[in-house]
Amino acid sequence: MVENGARGVKLRVSDALGSCLVRKDQRAMTKSPKFAFIKAQWHAKIVDQALVGFNKKLDELELDSPVDVFDVPGAFEMPLLAKKLASSGKYDAVIAAALVVDGGVYRHDFVASAVVDGLMQAGMETGVPVLSVSLTPHHFQPCDEHETFYYEHFLKKGGEAAQAAVNLAQLHNGLA
Repeated sequence: MVENGARGVKLRVSDALGSCLVRKDQRAMTKSPKFAFIKAQWHAKIVDQALVGFNKKLDELELDSPVDVFDVPGAFEMPLLAKKLASSGKYDAVIAAALVVDGGVYRHDFVASAVVDGLMQAGMETGVPVLSVSLTPHHFQPCDEHETFYYEHFLKKGGEAAQAAVNLAQLHNGLA
């Protein structure tokens, strides 16, 4: 528990998906948070499920939060766009989703690392939360079993990203 007596704010970080801001006076956020959601188009059928899960969770939370969606060719293009969107001042958080698989041409783990590092850097440089729903399976094959698993997994991860984005927007709003 961290208290800021001058502002009357108590912060509680319980877990990545739990409540993270409790105001002493229990006032709600004054506006609905606005989010940017970036989707890489490689394996779009699977990656698109992250956005479905994200929007579903916002609906469950009964939030009327606008979500602007941006499609990019692949994961490598996400960090620069995330930084531009975060720098715009229009968004309370930016979410980026991709499925980076080993295509046999290069080591996908290097790409995945560069993407996640770039997304983290975008958030650190702009002060706006940038969340990653970028997954890198070790042995993905385009077969029904793997596609079904990741289809459902991205749906779940999108919901988790929505909860985290809402919590972070509340936390940052309370610190502003």
